[in-house]
Amino acid sequence: MDIFATCHIINDYISANEDLKARNELIKLLDYHRSNNLSYSPIVNHLIRVTGLYPYLQEENSNWQERFILEAFKVDIGGREATLHREQSHLLKKLIEGQNIAVSAPTSFGKSFVIDAFISIKKPQNVMIIVPTIALTDETRRRLCKKFSGSYKIITTTEVALAEKNIFIFPQERAMHYFNKLDTIDMLIIDEFYKASSKYDKERSPTLLKAIIKLSAKAKQKYFLAPNIASIVSNVFTEGMIFEDKLGFNTVYLERKDLYNEIGKDLVKKENALLKILFENKAKSLIYAASYPQIEMVSRLLIANIPLSENLLLIEFATWLSENYLSNWTLTSLISRGVGIHNGQMHRSLSQIQVKLFEEERGLETIISTSSIIEGVNTSAENVIIWRNRKSGSNSILDSFTYKNIIGRGGRMFKHFIGKIFLLEKPPIDDHTQLDIEFPDSILGDIDENLYKDSLTTDQISKIAVFKKEMYDIIGQESYERLLRENILQSNDSEFIKSIARDMKEQPEEWNGLSYLNSDDSNNWDRLLYKLINLRPGEWGDGRYSEQHSKFVAFIKILPNNWTYTIPEMLDVLDKYDIDINQFFKLERIASFNLSALASDINVLYKEIINNGVDISSFISKVSHAFLPSVVYQLEEYGLPRMISKKLQNAGIINFFDEQLTIHGALEIFKKVNIAEIKQYTFLDSFDKYILDYFYEGVTLERTN
Repeated sequence: MDIFATCHIINDYISANEDLKARNELIKLLDYHRSNNLSYSPIVNHLIRVTGLYPYLQEENSNWQERFILEAFKVDIGGREATLHREQSHLLKKLIEGQNIAVSAPTSFGKSFVIDAFISIKKPQNVMIIVPTIALTDETRRRLCKKFSGSYKIITTTEVALAEKNIFIFPQERAMHYFNKLDTIDMLIIDEFYKASSKYDKERSPTLLKAIIKLSAKAKQKYFLAPNIASIVSNVFTEGMIFEDKLGFNTVYLERKDLYNEIGKDLVKKENALLKILFENKAKSLIYAASYPQIEMVSRLLIANIPLSENLLLIEFATWLSENYLSNWTLTSLISRGVGIHNGQMHRSLSQIQVKLFEEERGLETIISTSSIIEGVNTSAENVIIWRNRKSGSNSILDSFTYKNIIGRGGRMFKHFIGKIFLLEKPPIDDHTQLDIEFPDSILGDIDENLYKDSLTTDQISKIAVFKKEMYDIIGQESYERLLRENILQSNDSEFIKSIARDMKEQPEEWNGLSYLNSDDSNNWDRLLYKLINLRPGEWGDGRYSEQHSKFVAFIKILPNNWTYTIPEMLDVLDKYDIDINQFFKLERIASFNLSALASDINVLYKEIINNGVDISSFISKVSHAFLPSVVYQLEEYGLPRMISKKLQNAGIINFFDEQLTIHGALEIFKKVNIAEIKQYTFLDSFDKYILDYFYEGVTLERTN
């Protein structure tokens, strides 16, 4: 590369106000310098300064102006200083001034740095961060815990006592549990706020919209973040917010390689292309496979063609999986070859461990994924490979928005200046995404029509009035208004809640025996379980309703053994019901989320309408924690698998059956017991100790000199 000539081209772009082209050429130039171990010349530093990529400045080769920039744009992001780039600083300035901002920026923009700097500078009392997944909850918690756990209580689970200063990190379903416990929220942050549109998350968008509209009423300030949004249609949820479009400010360059033309529909060519990419581009690679069947297809291909790794850490992980999960599992074979799988079903700790290994230089080289990798974690890779151009779990073609979100995982500041995008199937047509957030009818029953009358249609106001009158007739005005104030109902489908309430009112005898769910003998649960799941017939598995319902009931009846049995033992028992390890993950997740939420709403309405002293809170608590000790289940979100918790329990290090034990109480116990002391126990194998190191990193404050 002719460095001087390239600098001349970049300068021409700058003079012509072609900022994106200038940055792209500059980033490629910086990559050339890194690859050839070259120091930046004064002119390169000058171009970095002019394009606003201040963190890339090399201080040792800077003039006084660049050194001034480095100092002027340096901020405390929680225990350490970092230099912000121009647009990060612009956002931070507006937030410090108290403005409400919705920002759209590339994945590589560094939006989280702005959050950390804001907390460090403004020191707000209560910060609430809503994230789309449990996995992102843990990742955000880990980042903030290292920086702020000395002065803030970091809360990620429900029913936690508040401190003087708190940072809440939740998926939207948990956020409302704290609505009545907070008088004010100093900063409300919605990450990936595009999911408020039913176009991008039809199932969960009503829950997020309900959280946004109610929490906003208590929020002094709001900061909403998303990638790839060109504009926002006027709506009540972002009303009064300044929209900042930062899509053009990239910090890495994406180099696209179109291989789909020569591949066509030839599967053999496609498979050979994938193998060639992996063998010739020795770098961290994400493979977007879209669906579980496609993940299986890619997995079989890689197992057949990639040799076993000699990496001791991966060998230990594969052995650990064989002993604690399944020896003949696809994931076990993949890990032995330096490949992982990321999806939304498997145990959270497993996903977290794989992402941790992927981030390590000596860890996993490749991850095969559904869209969970873009929704669940903020990892990135040098190579992003689009194996399938479909949306996750469907046959619909990827839209431009989702496609950009996936390829946005290519490249990372200071590590991969250039992200290489390999397209094995045709990409969607490029377009500018306009975010349209509508007020769904399903949450109208939970909304004060007087408060939001300017944002509702006449028809919606009428629907709210009719709905409220019907609910008043069923359970009484005082009772219904109290339920609304307490935000105790978990379902956001008002019509569904009304139908259950009416059924209880008109046919109370059909609800006899609800107390049997409190029985220690799971054989007494059948009739009530079938009644509950028939209320929502499509939520309990795959296949025909009769088949999935019977399989799910059988699974729930066996689940109480989840702590006393090992997972291999659980799988042996479940084998006669044709439930494999992947279905085990899926059904456990459905039970702990869907069934517990449904049973909770049933319990609330039952006590209001039938009110005969029956309370199934005990059953709800158990199923919501997959019949594990509650703190053990919560610790899996922190990256500590249940089998290690069981070893610690058996050794007397911690008593998870202590009814007074809370998640934060358990964390304090762990902090008091030195990690080196725990690792001396012989009942822990080498990979147990690796996991414990990772766990401790996520619950302790980062020490700075």
